Amino acid sequence: MIEPFDFQHAPAHLIRRAHQIAVALFMEETADFDVTPVQFALLNALLQTPGIDQVTLSSRVAFDPATSGSVVGRLEARGWLRREMDPADKRRRLLWVTPEGEAAVQAMRGAVERVQQRLTAPLSAAQRERFVALLGQLVAGHELVSE
Repeated sequence: MIEPFDFQHAPAHLIRRAHQIAVALFMEETADFDVTPVQFALLNALLQTPGIDQVTLSSRVAFDPATSGSVVGRLEARGWLRREMDPADKRRRLLWVTPEGEAAVQAMRGAVERVQQRLTAPLSAAQRERFVALLGQLVAGHELVSE
């Protein structure tokens, strides 16, 4: 008889479960805003670097550029961002968060902070700090490999 793989202790499985929990908490806390984690991430990235193109924006939040088009379209339809043609390259569209989008992000900030607190609630303050540092190290290490 074959011995089953111990997925309960496998990092990939635990990361997948943590992601499921994080998304569920996000959707619960931000239910009044009808926004997804990716939409929130895109808006925040645009607030940090207004006027970037969609491909660059997608890269900043580690999201597929092809799929980001529909997300950007939904945010534009809500009036939370605007697109303008790049005068230097008519094929590219540059993106900005609108004042309405800025207000929405500001209104969501407390809910998103609660998600982070609830997600890491089982950990002590020192464990939270170490956990975030280790996740950052893991992601950075793999981003270097894929470049």
